[in-house]
Amino acid sequence: MPGTPTDGTAPPQTTGAPAATAKAAAPSASSLMWARRRASVSRFWRQYRTHRAGLIGLAGLAVIALIALTSPLFIGGDVQSVTDAPGTALESPSGEFPLGTDQFGRSLLGLLIWGARISLVVGLLAAALSVAIGTLVGIVAGHFGGWFATVVMRITDWFLVMPALVLAIVLATVMSRSIWTVILAIGVTSWPTTARLVRAQTIAIESRPYIERARALGGGHGHVMTRHVLPNVMPLVLAQTTLGISTAILTEATLAFLGLGDPSVVSWGGMLQDAREAGAVSSGHWWYLAPPGIAIAVVALAFTLCGRAIEAVLNPKLGVSR
Repeated sequence: MPGTPTDGTAPPQTTGAPAATAKAAAPSASSLMWARRRASVSRFWRQYRTHRAGLIGLAGLAVIALIALTSPLFIGGDVQSVTDAPGTALESPSGEFPLGTDQFGRSLLGLLIWGARISLVVGLLAAALSVAIGTLVGIVAGHFGGWFATVVMRITDWFLVMPALVLAIVLATVMSRSIWTVILAIGVTSWPTTARLVRAQTIAIESRPYIERARALGGGHGHVMTRHVLPNVMPLVLAQTTLGISTAILTEATLAFLGLGDPSVVSWGGMLQDAREAGAVSSGHWWYLAPPGIAIAVVALAFTLCGRAIEAVLNPKLGVSR
């Protein structure tokens, strides 16, 4: 017959080639997942840009973070030195010292920039610890329910009604005075609000049909909490983190102002404590008090603006103004 090989060999099989090509061209599950995430981030940024207050807060945080990260490049570590201070005690602002000097003759501008590193690190780590504890407690309590959730939430209510600052002062007093003590004191006393919010969100998520399907297909407690509940509560956790950072920075400044911070490092709250001890309030040395106080207020306001914008993007029903 025409087209039939004369040597008795079978004709080449070509039916599998299109299938293999189609399989190779089909996108993998991982690529689809990352494509969805990129689209989600792009959509989030487009909506975030419509909030002018959020953009102002984000720009302010970017500038402050850049200054804090690059401070070792133009301000040496000897800015904290008392013996090698370049000026005299309590000099008013001048060309050499734009923000004046402290009680030891150190440049307040250098101390302010150097202290930004500690204040931001304490705020970020303390807020991260607080939100992590609150998220874990909220998801576990909302998922299991029953008597276990009742006990956990009664403990949460006890922490909620107790003043967080008082508990932080107690912890900072009985433990050694260090930055890690301050971070721990703030983190373990400010998680109840996050826990209650996450628990309510977890209960709402677990009432949805796809959670029932996951359980019917054999998904255990860990699978449901980590693969279904946690991704859905992460937007709420992100918004709560940005709002918690400003609170953590203010709490760190309060603890340092009360003399419960780490005396070996420079922070904005520590600068206020030094100004109080030097009698800057009664003597009228405003340049000693104003810069760290303004810096704390600006950073707290910037984080609050970013947090409110994130809340408005993730939950438009809040009606946050732009």
